[in-house]
Amino acid sequence: MKRILFPTDFSHAAKAAYVYALRFADSFNAELIILHVYDLPIVDTPPMPEMTKEIFDIVEMNQFESFREELPELHRIAESKGLGHVKMRNVLLYGDLVYNINKVCKDEAADFIIMGTKGASGLKETFIGSTTASVMSNTEVPVLAVPEEAEFHHQIKNIAFTTQYKEKDNDALRQALEISDRFNATVQCLYIKNPDDPSDIDERIAEWKLYYRDENIDFFNIAGDHIEQTILDFIESQHVDMLVMRKHKRNFFERLFHSSLTKKMAYHTKIPLLVFKEQEK
Repeated sequence: MKRILFPTDFSHAAKAAYVYALRFADSFNAELIILHVYDLPIVDTPPMPEMTKEIFDIVEMNQFESFREELPELHRIAESKGLGHVKMRNVLLYGDLVYNINKVCKDEAADFIIMGTKGASGLKETFIGSTTASVMSNTEVPVLAVPEEAEFHHQIKNIAFTTQYKEKDNDALRQALEISDRFNATVQCLYIKNPDDPSDIDERIAEWKLYYRDENIDFFNIAGDHIEQTILDFIESQHVDMLVMRKHKRNFFERLFHSSLTKKMAYHTKIPLLVFKEQEK
């Protein structure tokens, strides 16, 4: 992890995520790229063509000034956390957020994204906000979504990693282990049993335990009819500080991250979620 991209709209949710971005950058000795993306305001009456450039110039200047005014606050936060030494760069871009995130990741070789999130409007309880979900669905880089209510305490102790003990899960687990090593945390592999378990599941579990015997990993194999609720219960009972998942097929991903969940989601929204994209073989 050499460069971490932190997209921000300078909201309260974004500033909560900023502390995580600072901690990760410090732990990995990585550069933090602060990105703010803006768009033209929506107007009821389309402007005359000759006015378009003037409007754009005004918006661009206002955004630049706002961006410049917000940066000292970010530096104050970094200093207050003892992280003023973290190397940072600032980028201001116009246009679509996801497009610009992908562009910066490619141009700057950013290999990790940390961003704030809050529930989408109109939904009582959502796993993550619609903007963050869109970024997760349309970027190749791992995304850590930090809920508005999350607070980075002195350290990350427990990292839950959901798995089906498939070969493809190993890539994401190895990256989760790299993070756990930096924070001296324990990885808790969580498998949710179901009637459709493959016949060789016990063999897979035994192989993983043997292969990762020297790593700081605990294995939990829990029966549960409701996947989402079982994950929530596990997070609460095991005092999980971060949830790590590998993005599976799109229909599964969308069902999991856009479903309306129970009241326990109020607890869950305090837990950052790290999603790895399925690696192409």
